[in-house]
Amino acid sequence: MAGLNKVVSSYEEALNGLSNDMTIMVGGFGLCGIPEGLINQMVKMGVNGLTAISNNAGVDDFGLGLLLKHRQIATMIASYVGENATFEQQMLSGELNVILTPQGTLAEKIRAGGAGIPAFFTATGYGTPVADGKETREIKGRHYVLEESLTADFTLVRAWKADTMGNLVFRKTAANFNPMMATAGKITVVEAEFIVEPGELDPDHIHTPGIYVDRVIQGTFEKRIEQRTVKAAK
Repeated sequence: MAGLNKVVSSYEEALNGLSNDMTIMVGGFGLCGIPEGLINQMVKMGVNGLTAISNNAGVDDFGLGLLLKHRQIATMIASYVGENATFEQQMLSGELNVILTPQGTLAEKIRAGGAGIPAFFTATGYGTPVADGKETREIKGRHYVLEESLTADFTLVRAWKADTMGNLVFRKTAANFNPMMATAGKITVVEAEFIVEPGELDPDHIHTPGIYVDRVIQGTFEKRIEQRTVKAAK
């Protein structure tokens, strides 16, 4: 990077420093808003033993499903298995360590990590296996579970628009886990659909300030559909 310009020219440069056994956060929901090119680069690098934090793991041949296919993820922290048969098979066989986390709790664990909050109490999961081995407390007559926050060595997110200083705008459903994850990584790498010059983004519409972002790369996206549904012919 030169000064405040955080744009890198290659995926190799974007993921420089990523190595085996690191913890990664990967934005997106299903196949929406995932950093496709950065995931593909991790496959090419062959990094393994990863702990991956993501809402789910894509599908068998796309998104994080590619990392699972090549046995590069050791632990998956997610809210559901989704449409990924490889994820399901590796979880049931015990090959993959899976920490299933209620979706709202997962989001808050990430948000808290980005805010420097080490843990918080939530009523979600009390009295279920989610609370096993965790501290619980009764507050004002209601029972709560202590959940520790999450951070990552690398966070990989996808933005609709980024300026060269790393300010980000997310579009529609992609504004799910991406904004909070962007704050919770030691190194945050953004794959953007469009990169613009400083001043071109409306300051009132920026979702993530550039202070959280370390690298930005221009992405190219396939935009796969997870479940294609069409109207039956008459």
